[in-house]
Amino acid sequence: MSDDDELAKKVAALEQEVDQLRRALASRAEIDQAMGVVAAVCRLSPENSWDVLRQVSQHTNIKLRDVARHVMGWVTSGRLPEEIRPAMRAAVLRTRHRSRHGAARASARQEA
Repeated sequence: MSDDDELAKKVAALEQEVDQLRRALASRAEIDQAMGVVAAVCRLSPENSWDVLRQVSQHTNIKLRDVARHVMGWVTSGRLPEEIRPAMRAAVLRTRHRSRHGAARASARQEA
């Protein structure tokens, strides 16, 4: 293999890696924005809103970035797609329940 061929392969591999990193950054930004929407609308902490998005993704078998896109669409349309609405509601309720009970346990430990 010539040096030019080897160099061309390295350049192609680097271009592919850069493209993957750009897509990952774009997905991450969308996920962060969706976390903000969930936090604001559902009155949850950022950590809990991340947990809600993750749960919805797991329970619906929809990729997290696609769940985030649906949530961002919710902002403009006012409706969540039927495919994630029940999972979102359940995840918010589970997260609130865990958060309340976790805070109560932590408080009880501090008092003891």
